[in-house]
Amino acid sequence: MPHLVQILLPVYDNAGQRFPTDHYNDVRAKLTKKFGGLTAYTRAPAEGLWDSGSTMKRDDIVAVEIMVDSLERTWWKAYRHELEHLFHQDEIVVRAQRYEPL
Repeated sequence: MPHLVQILLPVYDNAGQRFPTDHYNDVRAKLTKKFGGLTAYTRAPAEGLWDSGSTMKRDDIVAVEIMVDSLERTWWKAYRHELEHLFHQDEIVVRAQRYEPL
C-alpha cells in the first residue's frame, strides 16, 4: 500500500539562527536519490506550537513529503536519527499515512 511520508524540519536552531541551506540541500539530494523525488514546502514555513508544561513554545518548520510504495520502517527510523543529529534536535517528526491514488 502506498504511503505519504512527511518530515517536519526546523528552520532555526536553538540560538535563533537559520540552519544553513546546505542542510536542506543534503536532505533533498538524499531523498530524491533514494525515492526519485519529493515535495518541499519552503516558501512560507509552517508554524509549530507545543506546550512544554510551563510555557508555550513556537517553531517555524519546513515540511518535506515523499510518496513511497512501501514503508521501510527501519530505514526511516535510522534516517530520523540522522536528521536529529544534523539539525541538533531531540526529536524530528517523521510520520507516514496511507493514501489512495485517485
